Amino acid sequence: MHFSIPETEVRSDENGSTYVAYNIHVNGVLHCRVRYSQLLGDLLLKLKHGRNVLLFYFLPVVRQDPILGSSEMFNSFLRKAQQETQQIPTEEVQLEIYLFSGQKVKVNILTSDQTEDVLEAVASKLDLPDELVGYFSLFLVQERGDGGCTYVRKLQEFELPYVSITSLHSPNYRIVLRKSYWDTAYDSDVMDDRVGLNLLYAQTVSDIERGWILVNKEQHRQLKSLQEKGSKKEFIRLAQTLKYYGYIKFDPCITDFPEKGCHVIVGAGNNELNFHVKLPSDQMKEGSFKVTRMRCWRVTSSQVPVANGTANPSSSSKCDVKLELAFEYLMSKDRLQWVTITSPQAIMMSICLQSMVDELMVKKSGGSIKKKKRLNGSFQRSDSQQAVKSPPLLDSPDPSREQVVKLSTKLSSVSLRGLSSSNSASDISGNDFHGNYAFEGIGDDDL
Repeated sequence: MHFSIPETEVRSDENGSTYVAYNIHVNGVLHCRVRYSQLLGDLLLKLKHGRNVLLFYFLPVVRQDPILGSSEMFNSFLRKAQQETQQIPTEEVQLEIYLFSGQKVKVNILTSDQTEDVLEAVASKLDLPDELVGYFSLFLVQERGDGGCTYVRKLQEFELPYVSITSLHSPNYRIVLRKSYWDTAYDSDVMDDRVGLNLLYAQTVSDIERGWILVNKEQHRQLKSLQEKGSKKEFIRLAQTLKYYGYIKFDPCITDFPEKGCHVIVGAGNNELNFHVKLPSDQMKEGSFKVTRMRCWRVTSSQVPVANGTANPSSSSKCDVKLELAFEYLMSKDRLQWVTITSPQAIMMSICLQSMVDELMVKKSGGSIKKKKRLNGSFQRSDSQQAVKSPPLLDSPDPSREQVVKLSTKLSSVSLRGLSSSNSASDISGNDFHGNYAFEGIGDDDL
């Protein structure tokens, strides 16, 4: 996760006393607003860190620590601060989660429910088996005017989905359910379940329709035939053989490779970042950067002043946040090179890279992404996940919940509306950017 504190505010408390509030941004979005003393009292002292730790460096350092960064104490602090900042009371609400079939699932949750709670509520309503919950995640997306969508970020354990979507104050943002793994071998596990099959099928159709998966005329004909027969598994298996199956595509952005100022469309999938680059000469090139050849990567943010549209020079100027993803790549056996991508989605790209590495490490260790069965077939909130109370927040309602209605039978089939087709000959092609040397395996030194 990318933590930053781009600005501070002078605010007044209920007694009229002024104080400095630090606006903590997570992944480029305002997450919470805290006092320095609040951070010391609620978090630093509990973690036994000294008072001389600088706030601007403390949060990133803690988040990157494998123990502290994933601790419930740290995540609970961020969730509580997020809810208090947005001044959203703890109460029962209905949250809409969108599916790629065009349908939406309405789940009854608490405003203080964290991401895992909401995901499990969606899975319960869809009748998705417990062991398959870990194959899916909730993503925040922004709908564009052209009918497309921009993936903003994957919702994390330190945030409250209802608060996150509500605080954006825009109907263009949605929370969608999407598979969260990269290895297509896991598709078999998902397709063995009827609900999982429907979810994966709908997502595959959607990715083809928006052009994320390349399809030529003959493949288009075969897909239509399988769809008319209702052969969803065969449809997915054919899609698995197509270029860019399972990739997430990002909006056009800028890169410094192979030359500075090149326009590029980046895709994440198959344990790589794929580049479609337009050179200054208007020549198009394609290449891939394997995650196993990346020594490290970082996300940086900077403030870029923009014109405020006024003639008054004393008016405060506004700033845009410039985000960059840079990774050090093994171009050849003895040559490392930094590659930089300038994009508002740089953090989402970083999240994709990290999840690829995590999945590879789990697979190498013989682990599984399957979610362990929950007690009594339902999820239980820990004490830290209960109602978050602090003025002006309200008390939590009665914990008893209305029984959810299963929607598994309502996942209708998806039609290939306006499925785009392309000739394989017109596909952009070119040599990979990297050399021929590859790591034999993945280890701490490799990543």
